[in-house]
Amino acid sequence: MVNEVMDEKVKMVSRLQWGAESPRCRESVKGSAQRVIIHHTALEYCQELTHCLQQLIHIQKMHMKERDFDDIGYNFLVGGDGTVFEGRGWGVIGAHTKGNNHDSLGIAFMGNFNNDTPSTEVLSSVKQLLHSGVSQGFLHPRFILLGHKDLGNTQCPGKNLYASLPHFK
Repeated sequence: MVNEVMDEKVKMVSRLQWGAESPRCRESVKGSAQRVIIHHTALEYCQELTHCLQQLIHIQKMHMKERDFDDIGYNFLVGGDGTVFEGRGWGVIGAHTKGNNHDSLGIAFMGNFNNDTPSTEVLSSVKQLLHSGVSQGFLHPRFILLGHKDLGNTQCPGKNLYASLPHFK
């Protein structure tokens, strides 16, 4: 079920593989994303593939039904073992940070990182994902990295994950 993306060694599970519903609408980012906004789901930490898949389906249903989003809000989500799950994917405007989605990429870490601590596998996986996005032209080479709390009144992405942000540059 897990694909290797190019030679970047990012373990990726596609939308088709995790059983995503079709989006109601997709809007493309104009050019490459200028910013990366890091989130946490604030749900239970998931490391087992089955548990992460259940959470993905739950998150997509919540976003589409309760929040009336066109799709899951994030471009990518990351499980505790470093597996990356395709949300909206590359080049698609997300619904993750109100007023800041048009030129950004939203990546959500699955867990509550006020309590959980991101593993080295997770940090490495996301760093490889970002390098892959730059090399494919989806992400500007000098992108700005932000935590959700830098753009709104929230604790997201949690203090432990926020402290890890310098690792990604």
